[in-house]
Amino acid sequence: MRDFAKIALGVIVAFLIRTAFSKISLSTDYLFNFLTLVVIYFAVARGEIFGTCLGAFCGLLQDSFSLGIFGVAGLAKTITGFLAGYISKKVDVIPLMQSFLFIFMLISLELVLWALLYSFIFSESVNTGGGLIFFQPLSTSLLGCVIFYGIRRLDKSEP
Repeated sequence: MRDFAKIALGVIVAFLIRTAFSKISLSTDYLFNFLTLVVIYFAVARGEIFGTCLGAFCGLLQDSFSLGIFGVAGLAKTITGFLAGYISKKVDVIPLMQSFLFIFMLISLELVLWALLYSFIFSESVNTGGGLIFFQPLSTSLLGCVIFYGIRRLDKSEP
């Protein structure tokens, strides 16, 4: 039960941060993918099945507040959640450089999947926000490394 409370808190905080930052500046919506960081974190901690389910939930939550087709982000985040849980069982993704590369590859893959699905369904080009969306893997990976490192430090300091 405690894990579900942490997950719910993580999703709510990520969604509130995304909403608050998008009200301040639309460019942050293109630069950071907060919900995917929640999916990756819990997929690494709990495994690929859990990552798949959380990815589907977070993707559908993101889709429900966007103007696009319902399910595009859901499919992309579902695959990202599965891969995060699966790869983290095979490769040590805790050290800083591996964590950065791991998050970078997953965010890049999710962005490519989302863009392909979007362009396939809408038959139009993806709004890149003046090219800012191409920096999303880098900026989200850097933010994710800082957040994951901070969470690990806090977990070690608790009795």
